[in-house]
Amino acid sequence: MKKLLEGTVHFKKSDFEDHRELFSSLGKKQNPHTLFITCSDSRLVPSMITQTLPGELFIVRNVANLVPPYRIADEFLSTTAAIEYAVQVLKVSNIIVCGHSNCGGCALLNHEDPDSLPIPNTRKWMELAAPVRDLVNQTLKENDPSARIWLTEQINVLEQMKHLLTYPYISEGYKNGTLSILGWHYIINSGEIFQYNKEIQEFELLN
Repeated sequence: MKKLLEGTVHFKKSDFEDHRELFSSLGKKQNPHTLFITCSDSRLVPSMITQTLPGELFIVRNVANLVPPYRIADEFLSTTAAIEYAVQVLKVSNIIVCGHSNCGGCALLNHEDPDSLPIPNTRKWMELAAPVRDLVNQTLKENDPSARIWLTEQINVLEQMKHLLTYPYISEGYKNGTLSILGWHYIINSGEIFQYNKEIQEFELLN
């Protein structure tokens, strides 16, 4: 906690002062250009890997960067509401789904006995990615754990991109060219980012 408190003091004295004019303008409104959907993993810092300033990214984080298919319901829909707000109100022009290496949520999909783990809400959440496990099993025949987790992380990104297109307003924007949808796979230990190329149906090194 001491480190966090000292960090707030340093921020006010240093970073805030360096960008005082920016923060002054952001105090009244925001105009982000990108909706960044990524995992809650502490090792992934969106503003760091994209070198963006406050106000540029509208960030949605959850376990395994999942996008629930579109629906209107009486329950509380956190991720769905955030997507709706970013696209319908803030009018972002880009959506990035960013998965990452060594993802615990994706590892859960490959766990031999997930029911044995004391995380019932996480297990329920990961049901949204059940099709990912099936696609990996169909694609990868050999027993290679490293290849399986890598493929799971990338196919998971593609599956969530598909889910985004179930949102009528996103589908419309994507079709008329006012909204782009990108899929990234970030490698924690190397800093590499791979972006999905729809034309060749592969992830290509972006940086």
